[in-house]
Amino acid sequence: QVQLAESGGGLVQPGGSLRLSCTASGSRFRINDMGWYRQAPGNQRKLVARITRDGITNIADSVKGRFTISRDIAKNTVYLQMNSLKPEDTAVYYCNADIQAYGRAYWGQGTQVTVSS
Repeated sequence: QVQLAESGGGLVQPGGSLRLSCTASGSRFRINDMGWYRQAPGNQRKLVARITRDGITNIADSVKGRFTISRDIAKNTVYLQMNSLKPEDTAVYYCNADIQAYGRAYWGQGTQVTVSS
């Protein structure tokens, strides 16, 4: 059973920083792309950032220059460093991992990020 465990969410003031982590466990095969998505109330889940095993990244325009995605292949972990946070970044952030050998992607349970003064 593949599981994704997220951590690092919380309440932060505008202009502050948070670092999200997500570790995958239970896979017999290597993990391909990993990424972060977010969903605000009343909105669809949207891509924030994705990263390949080779370190190629895809960052949403709305967070480009403020958020950085990275991963530790050996630890099956992906990180999202979020700087200069804005109230509009408030959402539930979900980790995603694509495992091609299983033919599907997996999701974490989500972690709340709230940006408010």
